[in-house]
Amino acid sequence: MEAATITSSLHLLHLPTTLVKPPRSRLLSSNNFKITTTQRNVFRNNCGSLHTAMASDDVVTSERRKMEEEKFDWFSEWYPVMPVCDLDKKVPIGKKVLGLDLVVWWDRNENAWKVFDDSCPHRLAPLSEGRIDQWGRLQCVYHGWCFNGSGDCKFIPQAPPDGPPVHSSKKACAAVYPSTTQNGIVWFWPNLDPKFKDIIMEKKPPFIPELDDPSYVKLEGNRDMAYGEH
Repeated sequence: MEAATITSSLHLLHLPTTLVKPPRSRLLSSNNFKITTTQRNVFRNNCGSLHTAMASDDVVTSERRKMEEEKFDWFSEWYPVMPVCDLDKKVPIGKKVLGLDLVVWWDRNENAWKVFDDSCPHRLAPLSEGRIDQWGRLQCVYHGWCFNGSGDCKFIPQAPPDGPPVHSSKKACAAVYPSTTQNGIVWFWPNLDPKFKDIIMEKKPPFIPELDDPSYVKLEGNRDMAYGEH
């Protein structure tokens, strides 16, 4: 009796047979993407701003590159060391220019003022504390090394006379700056690079004709400027 009741209940169960269709998708068309005049103007303005910004960046980059190319090199110019009237042909004189320690001395063999780095290549003693020897060479006060106007070491007192030519070594040479005399002033080029050895043939110091004109009265003076290092 119980089994019959379960069977009749199964027959009375109604199962739906109708398929539920999903909503029809709408095709995309140009009508769905209508752009208003305001939106179009905003887009154009944004594009214009972008192009302007890119152009501005290009200008800044170009100007920066130009500035780097035209950057002033402080060590590729002529600088005055001191007036000839303040020099003594009998003794070397020390001077500091652009933070460089210099020695100015008269080379009677070449009849010209020379500007060297004020340090002997042997023990770095100041050459300005030395002297001009009897052959017109700059002699170091420490061990007596002697240098000609080109910086070549021509004599080392401690070297044996029958030994190797120690004085001809490049390591024994003094450092020589390009120099010249103009308008009664000794000038030097503060760069020891060999490519500037003959820089006077390509570029000369600024010429002031009034300084050599006898019709002018020349007044000279100097002033000590206070400075410090941070």
